[in-house]
Amino acid sequence: MRCEECGFTQPPDDAAIAAGFAGFPRRYRAPLTRFLRDEDGAAILRRRPAPGVWSALEYAAHTRDAIGFYRDRINLVLDTDRPQLATEDFAAVTEARRYHDEDPANTADGIEMVCVALNDRLSRLDAEQWDRVGIGSADGGEDRDRTVRVLAVRALHEGHHHLLDIGRVLRAAREA
Repeated sequence: MRCEECGFTQPPDDAAIAAGFAGFPRRYRAPLTRFLRDEDGAAILRRRPAPGVWSALEYAAHTRDAIGFYRDRINLVLDTDRPQLATEDFAAVTEARRYHDEDPANTADGIEMVCVALNDRLSRLDAEQWDRVGIGSADGGEDRDRTVRVLAVRALHEGHHHLLDIGRVLRAAREA
């Protein structure tokens, strides 16, 4: 998998996929908790640069929950034979959970928690476990197999991609 927008490339092996989650806690905590002396960090984190574009805090909370969503899917696939995998409406979740009201440090703690848990679980898998399958619905209702590897790479891409989004949103918020 390669994302042209954010530059993410699928790591070369399963160990590198698992290890990819280790850096996210530090990389997310910095933009959520460090500001210049005269900046209103709370306002900057919550400022949406345009209608329909999430704030930096909303992107971070979404990332925490998206990685957690994939962690839960991976656990289900590892613990159940060929489970049916549900989808999630992340836009609706953002509003329902009121991400913009969260404490940024708690959001960073949550990112750390899900990344450590996922890294720990994935780093202990054998080759057979990486190939375990869940059944996911694709657009149009077609069922498609989702291996643990595919789910882990998607979670890793979420974490990588939203760092780019947070950087963009923070730059726009500071310019406003």
